Amino acid sequence: MSVVSPHEKLLVVDFGGQYTQLIARRTREQSVYSEIAAWDDPCLAEKWASAKAVILSGGPKSVLADGAPTIDPGLLRSGKPVLGICYGQQLMAHLLGGIVVKVISREYGRQLLEPTPDSALLPAPGQVWMSHGDSVRELPDGFAASASTFTCEVAAMQDLSRKLFGVQFHPEVSHTENGTLILRRFLFDQAGFAADWTPANFVEESVEAIRKQVGDGRVLCAVSGGVDSTVAAALIAKAIGDRLTCVFVDHGLMRKDEAARVVATFEDFVPARFVGIDAADQFLDALAGVTDPEEKRKIIGGEFVRVFEKHAGEIGDCSFLAQGTLYPDVIESGSKTASKIKTHHNVGGLPEWMKMELVEPLRWLFKDEVRATGRELNLPSIAIDRQPFPGPGLAVRILGEVTRERVAAVQEADAIFREELERDDLYGGIWQSYAALLDVRSVGVMGDERTYLHPIVLRAVVSEDAMTAHAAAIPFSTLERTATRIVNEVDMVNRVMYDLTSKPPATIEWE
Repeated sequence: MSVVSPHEKLLVVDFGGQYTQLIARRTREQSVYSEIAAWDDPCLAEKWASAKAVILSGGPKSVLADGAPTIDPGLLRSGKPVLGICYGQQLMAHLLGGIVVKVISREYGRQLLEPTPDSALLPAPGQVWMSHGDSVRELPDGFAASASTFTCEVAAMQDLSRKLFGVQFHPEVSHTENGTLILRRFLFDQAGFAADWTPANFVEESVEAIRKQVGDGRVLCAVSGGVDSTVAAALIAKAIGDRLTCVFVDHGLMRKDEAARVVATFEDFVPARFVGIDAADQFLDALAGVTDPEEKRKIIGGEFVRVFEKHAGEIGDCSFLAQGTLYPDVIESGSKTASKIKTHHNVGGLPEWMKMELVEPLRWLFKDEVRATGRELNLPSIAIDRQPFPGPGLAVRILGEVTRERVAAVQEADAIFREELERDDLYGGIWQSYAALLDVRSVGVMGDERTYLHPIVLRAVVSEDAMTAHAAAIPFSTLERTATRIVNEVDMVNRVMYDLTSKPPATIEWE
């Protein structure tokens, strides 16, 4: 299910750029509703026609290469305001008769931008973020250069009469000074958006879309106690009331004591029927001997559906299955323009034989938008500010086979890490923190005896939307105290490490 917004729409055409989703996020932050469509979407012309303005994303290819992503040049002559970013600028120039050439050396990183006095989008000189191997050498008819850098003569271009604009840099990333102002000038000064996309709008339109999809049917909503499934359940409850049944399945892979907390508190969050099911043995038995992370996710997705069907009698006759799927889940599970990073159990991990129809009201939202929606629904902070927790649970934080002994070890290590972060008042500023158990062994010494046990990796990151993240700057004293406790208190462990890797190149979870 996706919400069809009655508001003015910005279309973001995706050419496979790593920042495409960030473009959509940045424009939604300006209260402008945006949708992303792949460059080869068969409905692109229709979506273009229904949009008020268009942004062409960056991309990893060269416009000069055979088979490079492209669009119908006629779309650029449709009268819509268009902003091309990086590859988008090069493609616009290429399609409209300009000349694009390969640069001598790829330009990557910060550059000082010098706008021309008549630049419509660029307010002042400042640092911008470049990432390109091609550049516009000759402008199409009607265009003028509107900015340059030391190494890039056409760092921006514009055709004011047709409201066509291009920038070689990335205004959507935080490294670009005045990036938000550049986007605002395009959205409001050139495209004339009304800025009427708000969490309140989303709630109203989602409720309408849910009612239209479900009709008189009943919905089973899989809940975990996390922000995504809780907000999804609250939206659906607002739409269909007591025809919603919220089902919490304890798969035995939750954090320490978390299953009991969810069962005890969820009924206070969402006005719907609640059913708790203990299926830990079923999931752990199904995972026995499995080490491949993709296989784990598929098994977990399948077992969830089996649980729902097994308990259909006590749950009620539900023909719809609701989930808290988010847009980053969809992106990481793969699409035409984004390679599959990992299958999320609630996207690519669901079995083909599943009979229920999916209801996913948050499918096109980023995490910060979900939290804003939760606040609009008056959900308590304990529900909407909870750290994200993966649907497959600790199965993706245990590298190798998932056993009861390994689950217990990770639960204890994770609990110690959280306790120490809270002790130093660090937990609230972290997007996600956890302990992972590696499927290797190392030599150690405990009590004058040789040990050959497993290492625990601690991971804590700061992020806005889970699309990018960097390691949290945790004081060494906190890490040292945590490591000492884990080694002393957790069986199977004789070594503790802290993961400093950002996303990208890593993902937030280890599997």
